[in-house]
Amino acid sequence: MVMVLQIDEIAEHCVVNVCQPGSNLLCAGYCMYSSSVILVLSVGKGVYGFTLDPLYGEFVLTHKEIQIPKKGKIYSFNEGNYALWDDKLKKYVDSLKEPGPSNKPYSARYIGSLVGDFHRTMLYGGIYGYPADLKSKSGKLRLLYECAPMSYLAEQAGGKGSDGHKRILDILPEQVCKLLPPSTGLRLLILSESGCFRHAGSGSLKTCLN
Repeated sequence: MVMVLQIDEIAEHCVVNVCQPGSNLLCAGYCMYSSSVILVLSVGKGVYGFTLDPLYGEFVLTHKEIQIPKKGKIYSFNEGNYALWDDKLKKYVDSLKEPGPSNKPYSARYIGSLVGDFHRTMLYGGIYGYPADLKSKSGKLRLLYECAPMSYLAEQAGGKGSDGHKRILDILPEQVCKLLPPSTGLRLLILSESGCFRHAGSGSLKTCLN
């Protein structure tokens, strides 16, 4: 009985230490396996990409000081859930398909892989989001080990990350697997998106804030 109590206390202390806001992160990164193996990493001084050289078995710097373009052309949402979205979110995504002042609508790109979709957003700009819907009211991405690291990288690359109400890196996880529906990406689109839905009083679209 005493051993069980001690284990519980140790486990509880461990969870408390782990459940910290993303603003306390010292580094973050991801590794993407495709036709080449790419490691993207930030230690708080910009974002850098390294590609594995199979001949030498070492990662070589190939993407120096990655910056998300200020104007993107791609939005990345799972529109298979369109019917389950909030009406204001539907209206916003529909607006991305209109030509607008530039006479060029945004293109949809979604492969269903967090790392793949996010990596494309980092390199080419635009917006990535996994909003809440009627089926998944809290989204499906985990705050502690998906949303926070992703937002950390986005901010280091000049972008933003928000849950629609506040900066993701300022959110304190209540539990290890807390879900959160974020959006991250380029600065310009995110500012207009955030302003639109903040004015409409809707938190259903998870946007990036100032």
